[in-house]
Amino acid sequence: MRLDLIDLRLFLHVHEQGSITAGAARSHMTLASASARIRALEDALGTPLLLRDRRGVQATPAGQTLAREAQAVLAQMDQLQAALAQHIRGPKAHLRLLANTSAATVHLPPLLARFLAAHPGYTLALDERRSADIADALRRGRADLAVLSDAADLQGLDVTPLRADPLVLVVPRGHALAGRRRLALADALGEPFIGLPDTNALQALVTEQARRLQDGWDGRVRLGSLEAVCRMVALGAGVAVVPRAMAEREAASGRLRRVPLSDAWAQRQLVLAGRDLAALPAATARLARFLIDATDGGASGA
Repeated sequence: MRLDLIDLRLFLHVHEQGSITAGAARSHMTLASASARIRALEDALGTPLLLRDRRGVQATPAGQTLAREAQAVLAQMDQLQAALAQHIRGPKAHLRLLANTSAATVHLPPLLARFLAAHPGYTLALDERRSADIADALRRGRADLAVLSDAADLQGLDVTPLRADPLVLVVPRGHALAGRRRLALADALGEPFIGLPDTNALQALVTEQARRLQDGWDGRVRLGSLEAVCRMVALGAGVAVVPRAMAEREAASGRLRRVPLSDAWAQRQLVLAGRDLAALPAATARLARFLIDATDGGASGA
């Protein structure tokens, strides 16, 4: 029996996401290809690895064993590549960083561009997830380093503050809510909301909070990026909840107004986290130090 590293990574992605569709997307595969690979893996092992239902998939006992051992195998492969890289001209490393939507789309791209420019031998995978899922992945040893919201349960993690990252409501110029100095999400639920796909980490948070207040709540439009969301709001199609940094950037056009949210869940700070930041692999520790220094431990504010 031969196990393919691509199949192992795919299975881990499916297991972590609880969905073959989401696992396929993380593995940059079509759903048909991913499904075929999973079934071929089950046939090769002679046992079911996943229990499938309308809500997604769950690992069988055999699948849980495979996920645990695959994690160890892939970690060893990363260590092997890092060790061999020392014998190749120039430092090389492949880094993986988990991040919530705000960090992944607003704060991190310019910082990571600077870091990678300074380390041409490094490659990096930026994996966007919900903050709660990120914290869980860190505690389970499925990732070494992440940037997430302090609104998540950070128990058991080594955490360093980076910067404030509150969420705000954005509305078109001239909107009835544009003059409010502050409001709760409940005060805006009668408005048509523009948002991101349900699979997006930030959208999942907003939807969860809205449905706590109004059963069956849903948005009017779903778009693929925060930039597109803000621009559609500016054109008068509805309102949206976005990170303040994104709202400030998009408000430069003058057609967008931002209103702070008073809800506790919207008062967030981005933090850098790991199980033990002092014990990170050398290349990952270099990235962690860069991110801390670049944001000065939260002194930069927005």
